[in-house]
Amino acid sequence: MTFCLDTVIIAPENNEPIKNAVILLHGYGGDGKDISMLSLNWKRTLKNTVFLCPNAHEVCEINPVGFQWFDLSKDDEEYILKKSLESENIFIKYLEEVKSEFKISNNNIVLSGFSQGCMMSINLGVTSEEKFNCIVGFSGKIINSKNLQLRIKNKTKILLIHGDQDEIVSSNSLLEAKDFFERNKFNIQTNLIKNCGHNIPIEASTLALNFIKKNLENN
Repeated sequence: MTFCLDTVIIAPENNEPIKNAVILLHGYGGDGKDISMLSLNWKRTLKNTVFLCPNAHEVCEINPVGFQWFDLSKDDEEYILKKSLESENIFIKYLEEVKSEFKISNNNIVLSGFSQGCMMSINLGVTSEEKFNCIVGFSGKIINSKNLQLRIKNKTKILLIHGDQDEIVSSNSLLEAKDFFERNKFNIQTNLIKNCGHNIPIEASTLALNFIKKNLENN
């Protein structure tokens, strides 16, 4: 199988039939292999689930061995928004390829991501015509709340997790996102991990797994 984005694919164990997909989006300067490490524990619990970990379409400006969903080399909100919207359009094509390949709908797809990948998951998740099973974000934020406010089309359930010592994306971003989604009547859960920086500790991974498992089972 081939997609428009190079993808690390982790199939279900024991050749179980595929009923669900978890799409994991890496952070700025990362790649699909990095984020695929989450699947090592998750796949034992999430049966009938394929894990898809694509590389972003652009080589990272500051780390050429990694990739970026959008350019962060300019400290310009309008430029960042423009580039993120361009990335969304590419990813929408990717989603259609995934749904066609595995014969599944948005309701069977979990969007998850770390840092910049979390930002993409939020935007993609709530602006689709059809809601997803759920969205799980680590250490991210809303890219542009004014723009997102105008584009909301569904109320997919969301879990956002952040470290209270995050030195890259301030933990205040978690509170801002929670406020935004609560005002827009979303089912939003948040968790602030103590003594945690810009990473995904076991506690965060476990919280995410339990949330995903519950939502897939209730599908």
